[in-house]
Amino acid sequence: MDIGRKIRDLRIRKNLTQEELGERTDLSKGYISQLEHDQSSPSMETFFDLLNVLGQSPAEFFSEEPNQQLVYTRADQVEYVDEDRGYQLQWLVPQSNENEMEPVRITFAAGGEFKTFEPSPAETFIYVVSGKVRLKLGEHDYQAKKGETIYFHATKQHRIQNASAGRAEILLVATASYL
Repeated sequence: MDIGRKIRDLRIRKNLTQEELGERTDLSKGYISQLEHDQSSPSMETFFDLLNVLGQSPAEFFSEEPNQQLVYTRADQVEYVDEDRGYQLQWLVPQSNENEMEPVRITFAAGGEFKTFEPSPAETFIYVVSGKVRLKLGEHDYQAKKGETIYFHATKQHRIQNASAGRAEILLVATASYL
């Protein structure tokens, strides 16, 4: 186990500089750097002080990190079809609604439209894969065609619709439990 690397990773996750971690543990910035580069080993007392500031118990620190899935296959994706509204929704990352970003692929039939969303603090990015789509955001309409993007803050009621005579497809990534 690379103890120095693990201390550095925890410090960065806590958004602390070496100097800030040193101040909170009465250690110098230089000593924190030496620990992170495995050039020095902390005493047990110092190690426990570091873990306390970094918000970890010794058991958590020494446990093996679970394998995190980074690549998702077609088999991992979840689909939903709304024939009445004329769209198919694919969640590209399972359980992404628990994350800060939620990527989905939406395929619209001719005349298809996604549900209306109420204002929220979400940020939304849309890439048009094929066809043309219309975003109604508050009182304004915006259109984007294949290869174009839409990016907006969802602070007004909004709806996405197919503006093509045929099929349209988008990739949508939203924050803050948009879907």
